[in-house]
This record gives sequence, C-alpha cells and structure tokens, in this order.
Amino acid sequence: MKNLAYLALCLLTITSCNKHKKTSPTVLNETRVLPQLQPDRYNVAFLIMDGTYNTEFTAPFDIFQHTQYRKQIKAMNTFTVANTLKPITTFEGVRILPDYDYTVDNLPQIDILVVPSAEHHLDSDLKDTKMLNFVKEVAHNALYVTSHCDGAFVLAQAGLLNEVSSTTFPSDIEKYKKMFPHLKVKDSVLFVHDGKYITSAGGAKSFEAALYVCEILYGKEIAESLALGLVIDWKLSEVPKFIATD
Repeated sequence: MKNLAYLALCLLTITSCNKHKKTSPTVLNETRVLPQLQPDRYNVAFLIMDGTYNTEFTAPFDIFQHTQYRKQIKAMNTFTVANTLKPITTFEGVRILPDYDYTVDNLPQIDILVVPSAEHHLDSDLKDTKMLNFVKEVAHNALYVTSHCDGAFVLAQAGLLNEVSSTTFPSDIEKYKKMFPHLKVKDSVLFVHDGKYITSAGGAKSFEAALYVCEILYGKEIAESLALGLVIDWKLSEVPKFIATD
C-alpha cells in the first residue's frame, strides 16, 4: 500500500509540473498560399534577399500596389521572388515571406522587375551566378527593369546596362564607375531612363522612380493621383533626371 501511495504521489507531481512547463510552440505544416494574380494586369516582381533595404523595396511596392485602386487602367499585380521560400530578413530586421522561389518555381510572366538595394550588392551578391542569370532571363522579356540604390550594381554585373545610361546611390557613384568603367554613368540625378532600364538613386527617392514608371504607363493624372494618396508632392518636370531619347 505504501508503494502504491508513493507511486500515485509521483504521478500527481509529474502531472502538476507538466501543466506549468513551458513547451516549444508547435510548427504547423500549413498549405502554401500563392498570391492572387488578377488577369489583364502587369505582373511586377520584386527581387528580395537577406539584407534588402526596406525603403528601396517598400517605396515602389506601395506605389505599384496602389494602382489596383485606380479605375480604367491596367493595374499591377505585385509579388516577391527570392532564392528561398523561407522568410528573408531585411537589413533593418523586418522578416518577409517570399511569394516565389525563382530557383524552383514556375514563375508567372514578369512584365516589370524591381531590384531593390541589398546589403551585399557591392560584393558577395555579385558572385551569385544563379541570381544574376535569373535577372538576365527576366530582363530579356520584361517591359521594364528597375533598380533602386545599389540594385544597379546587380544589373551592371549581369551585363544589362552595357549599352545604356544608368545611375545608383549618390555616395556609391565613384565605386560604380570604378567597378564598371565601361558604363555611361549619370550623377546628380534621381533616376535615369534608358531603353527598358530605369535606375534610381534609391532611398526615399525610390518613390519618384516608381511614380515615373506609372506616369509612363498611365499618364500624368494617374501618377499624380497615386502620389496624392501617399502624400507625395509629384511633379515630373521638377525631378532631376536623365531620360534618353532615341
């Protein structure tokens, strides 16, 4: 009897302890949810990776995503692509879950590719041949390819800017010229448009380059409406820029 009582006491103690024991959260094997891409829209892909800077990603994303709330235009589907489906961490620490993994997924047709700046766009990212080849492949059929800040280094490394003028983050202009001495580099401008390539100085001025794309596609009235919705004073004529003419 004493043994049975002792055993019962032990079981009661274990049960009580387990009630208060901290356990690791259960990881659910959730079904993957793909973005809903509406037909008859431009497909806009944002190339993200660890170290992507928030503003160069979110500024154009905000502008392009808001086209869905304007009537009688061919709006934009916005989605992200990366070399993984696991969350990527931006330079500022925001975690983003990519929509597509360009290394394995069958991607939708990409009409506009956006290359935001990332922490290692001046060094190790330029050795990522799989990423560079992806950018080149998309650029071949894209309507526009845009970069913000040091995203231009990726386009340059991929050989896409050899025949056009371009720009990058102001304090990296000299390094850009040194690394790619054959390029036609413009400074003292917020963005450059040459052919299908639109390169911008980045930072908060990424909004201007994105609004410029919208003005090309939708006209002045829609671009100004998008700017107003985000409390941006948009006047294309007042923006320092270089637009190549044929």
